[in-house]
Amino acid sequence: MSVSLKQIRYFIAAAESGRISQAAVELNVSQSAVTAAVQQLEGALGVRLFDRNSSGVSLTREGNRFLLHGRNVLAAVAEAVREPWAASAAISGTVRVGVTYTVAGYFLPRHHARFASNFPNVTLDLYEASRDVIELALLDGALDIAVMLVSNLGARERLESETLIRSRRRLWLPVEHSLMKQNKVQLSDVAEHPYVMLTVDEASHTASRYWSRTRFKPNVIFRTSSVEAVRSMVAAGMGITVLSDMVYRPWSLEGQRLETRVVEDDIPTMDVGLAWRPETDKSPATKAFHEFLSLACAGGAHS
Repeated sequence: MSVSLKQIRYFIAAAESGRISQAAVELNVSQSAVTAAVQQLEGALGVRLFDRNSSGVSLTREGNRFLLHGRNVLAAVAEAVREPWAASAAISGTVRVGVTYTVAGYFLPRHHARFASNFPNVTLDLYEASRDVIELALLDGALDIAVMLVSNLGARERLESETLIRSRRRLWLPVEHSLMKQNKVQLSDVAEHPYVMLTVDEASHTASRYWSRTRFKPNVIFRTSSVEAVRSMVAAGMGITVLSDMVYRPWSLEGQRLETRVVEDDIPTMDVGLAWRPETDKSPATKAFHEFLSLACAGGAHS
């Protein structure tokens, strides 16, 4: 079995954008190049990674599993490239990093551990806060950089940002749910069922924006700031929800299975990235942290 880094990178781009054509644009290659890379990867692995549908592509169960492995492979390669340089540069210092709640729980930990291993003389001071508080701290100079949901960024005209990954939002539902049997699922279908609304990191505000483009509303039976509460409630059949792949796990804490379906409507991705004040000269330690995450997320979408 022969698998190339290019195939993995193209697969991740297609998985995160949900469309082969969009992945090609982001990678600056032809659509046929992405299609061929994915097909070659599926052939080498002997499994189908995507389901093809009218709105694009969606990950199969095997695709979801391989996505995590693929990201780890690219991160490991980035580390291998970075490590000799980092050791010789002897970078030291402290970086004040703002993080939002979802980022702190579902994105940063594995990258933090690898960064600490590669840059033992750099201390990351992490501060968890809401988006608006982090933006003010960046503008005031109280933080050097932030890892946050840049898709929610408010002060776009005063802060610079870089997208590290785009995580597609899909419908979460229990295994026996009636919507699992439909060929296509739209928000109009979702509106007919009880809905569990996540509120953390402005998730409910984001949901209201894309729901407002339709004439339908979610039938919200419960609001919570806990992703795990949403996961348990959906798995238990209390309701359904639309959330990002980054926070998706196929099992609840009680060991009940969750499934996902693509929603045909235009639902924005949840974008994780970096934000900083543009006129500030980054310290060597801050630059190292920034570049490390850029490399670690190679294959993700950048803006």
